[in-house]
Amino acid sequence: MRTEPTAPAHERRQQQAQGASALAHPNIALIKYWGKSDERLFLPRTDSLSMTLDIFPTTTRVELAPGAGHDSVTFNGAPAPAEAHRRIVAFLELVRERAAREVRAVVDTVNTVPTGAGLASSASGFAALAVAAAAAYGLDLDATALSRLARRGSGSASRSVFGGFAVWHAGLRGGTPAQADLSSYAEAVHASARLDPALVVAVVDAGAKTVSSREAMRRTVATSPLYEPWARSSAADLADMRAALDAGDLDAVGEIAERNALGMHATMLAARPAVRYMSPASLRVLDAVLQLRRDGTAAYVTMDAGPNVKVLCRSRDADRVAAAVRDAAPGRPVHTARPGPGARLLPGERP
Repeated sequence: MRTEPTAPAHERRQQQAQGASALAHPNIALIKYWGKSDERLFLPRTDSLSMTLDIFPTTTRVELAPGAGHDSVTFNGAPAPAEAHRRIVAFLELVRERAAREVRAVVDTVNTVPTGAGLASSASGFAALAVAAAAAYGLDLDATALSRLARRGSGSASRSVFGGFAVWHAGLRGGTPAQADLSSYAEAVHASARLDPALVVAVVDAGAKTVSSREAMRRTVATSPLYEPWARSSAADLADMRAALDAGDLDAVGEIAERNALGMHATMLAARPAVRYMSPASLRVLDAVLQLRRDGTAAYVTMDAGPNVKVLCRSRDADRVAAAVRDAAPGRPVHTARPGPGARLLPGERP
């Protein structure tokens, strides 16, 4: 009996994979990523550490479109803005290069994160895109390789590949670009079950930022006299943070996260011209958190590149902290998050 030859495994994956959907969540850095050493490869100047949230998921579908002359990208049912479209197409080109395929794609993203407001919308977005695009184009990547790939869309997306806590390694300095690329990825970090954290998110302003994170990073690194001292201290903060997570010491985790975040904002204020993301509403929330601590509730602030405030606390204290934040910023949305899952293909999507 004559049998047909069997195609190699990678060819079978390519033949089978026509589309895939993935879901990812944003992460909030407790040890901050601020400043790039290589903008093309999205290589950071410092290591960072984050907690992936269980709220604000992004769902992305990548469907291959044989015969199409261009990629199509929609956000929440509407054509993607020009800059977002450009970044996603550039990312798809990386995937196509690695898959040795030229077919275009239709990308449909449903994003529940307020975009451009310092709430890590690009982290969840590019983590979901990395997982979905890799599957659709037939790439068989482990979590480390997916993290490296997601980093090329948005640095912080490398951490959203993982659930819970993750550290993103800045990678080698002084080697070749290929060596640096391979050495910069995220991986999961152990945290004691005793930690039981919650993160109360105060969305004091959901609008797009007047100064993008990319521009603020460039300006800070180039002009702030405080940047290099902060970068050096951040390495010590990271070592302290990993020890605190392992010990389940939430007070130490919170103290380290707060000093690291406020130090980052200080570097921006010292940039020339200054970059100021904190608003009057942000400062009212910071004052409310200080009062909570004076009253005996462990609560600690962290902020990214935007006015919105995140408050780390024990899970059992989350309702009390959220109430205090609402009083400080009346009328603003307040959400409570806990550690969430890593990026993943949706059920039935694995080719």
